[in-house]
Amino acid sequence: MSADPQASAARRNLIAADIVERTGIDDGMIAQLVRSFYNSARRDPLIGPIFERHVADWEAHQARMCDFWSSVALMNGRYHGQPTAAHLPLPIAAPHFRRWLELFSATAREVCPPTAAAHFAARAERIAESLQRGIHAQHAKPDSGCRSASPGPDLHARVRAGAA
Repeated sequence: MSADPQASAARRNLIAADIVERTGIDDGMIAQLVRSFYNSARRDPLIGPIFERHVADWEAHQARMCDFWSSVALMNGRYHGQPTAAHLPLPIAAPHFRRWLELFSATAREVCPPTAAAHFAARAERIAESLQRGIHAQHAKPDSGCRSASPGPDLHARVRAGAA
């Protein structure tokens, strides 16, 4: 990793430009993906009720998620939150993450070109795994009083196979 912030920023910009060129991902595509996903997720019998109980301002939430996905997909650093901390108090476990990943990946395939959908889906898999591991680690601490949200070893294989 370069100690020079300008060199690091230039490298990040080159990587982001390559991603845009290869995938066609831009802010408009991200916004369409986020809005389409939440339209489905809010109606989903498993994860919809959780979103409805915990999201008070849908416009603000979707704008924040657009920033998040822009940071994830295009590496532009627009999102400055703490996803694990935001998810810790939620009543979620492995089945919720599997369903989120299934819906998100399906939505990406519906609204994005194949290369962009694959880019989003790969990152969504890593995010789901990271969040579950972080939540599991926090819940496994003594005195946490929380249950496990461990993903299980074959989460991503089941999702890719359509069995999740």
